[in-house]
Amino acid sequence: MATNVQENIYEQIEETNENIYEKPYENINNNPEPKYENQGESKEIPEEPLYSTVNQPSPDYINTRGTSQEEEEQHSPPSEPGEQLESEIMVASLPNGDFYGSSSLEETGDPCDDQPSLVHEDLLMAYSLPEDGSPEPEEVVDYSLKDVENSAVEEPAAVPDPNQPNIALFVKAGCDGESIGNCPFSQRLFMILWLKGVVFNVTTVDLKRKPADLHNLAPGTHPPFLTFNGEVKTDINKIEEFLEEVLAPPKYPKLAARHRESNTAGNDIFAKFSAFIKNTKPDANEALQKGLTKALTKLDEYLNSPLPDEVDADSMEEEKASNRKFLDGNDLTLADCNLLPKLHIVKVVAKKYRNYDIPSDLTGVWRYLNNAYAQEEFTNTCAADNEIELAYKDVAKRLTK
Repeated sequence: MATNVQENIYEQIEETNENIYEKPYENINNNPEPKYENQGESKEIPEEPLYSTVNQPSPDYINTRGTSQEEEEQHSPPSEPGEQLESEIMVASLPNGDFYGSSSLEETGDPCDDQPSLVHEDLLMAYSLPEDGSPEPEEVVDYSLKDVENSAVEEPAAVPDPNQPNIALFVKAGCDGESIGNCPFSQRLFMILWLKGVVFNVTTVDLKRKPADLHNLAPGTHPPFLTFNGEVKTDINKIEEFLEEVLAPPKYPKLAARHRESNTAGNDIFAKFSAFIKNTKPDANEALQKGLTKALTKLDEYLNSPLPDEVDADSMEEEKASNRKFLDGNDLTLADCNLLPKLHIVKVVAKKYRNYDIPSDLTGVWRYLNNAYAQEEFTNTCAADNEIELAYKDVAKRLTK
């Protein structure tokens, strides 16, 4: 190619005074033939490196083709004037006159690292020869969208299930008006909904402020109560029966105890505790304490006695004590939702105001409590110990002569 046709890329930039990075494709469209730096010119090379960009329609590979020896010696562009290189090569002039090239796919690496490239007289050409000397077949690139595994992109919020009931539970608030307050009945419903695995909202109600919206929603009603698809329900026992009926298998687990005795075990403990903690007469204190211990012992005996399904009728061995976690087996049931909140209050308040500890020899009761403390359905619905103590500050009477 005649030298008067080939333009010096540095002079062109000075005349147009345009940013070569902002319009990388303009020069290619106006000049179909790619231009390379004129090594024969004696003009001074600018200090800042100059980059020229060649269009790259395919990001996955660089198309290679063979070149003749004459084209290599003359540094001429491809023989076909309209043909463009299928790679994006950055050619920079360094102060020492060397040149280097870098692919725009820096993160994934250069796909032609394992192929020889043609470098002639310190000029990096956008050509490379395959090992067999024949042109490589054009690779078909699939630009369709695909699922990305292990992506850090945040997943969109799940679409609410239209078949999911709209449930709102209102429970007693603590002394701060926001946290969960001491109320075994509130915790009972809280545990049931949690164990059912249903989506529901919990609202703590400050009884001192008596919010107007609460009065309009359930006039004359104190927590706990709930709304189920807009319908207000206030009776604790009826709410329990209703939830067990409508939130039934196979979508929701069944929580009813299998053994009738599990529903009545320990049902007299809270009454004995209330009489013990409210007593003001020292003479009656010892008898009331024994009454509480007796009720706890009765519960201990039930927890250590094997249930019918734990007994092997064909076994000749002596019947062993039960090691089950809860009242009716190894899973929490409605019976536990009723008893555990009350039993926890007994343990906290009796220790605080009567210095009474549940006897250590009641191994079944302590196993029962410790297993409950390992369940988030219980611990996350339970009021804090100091909240329980404050709730009984005025209830626990001092012993006076």
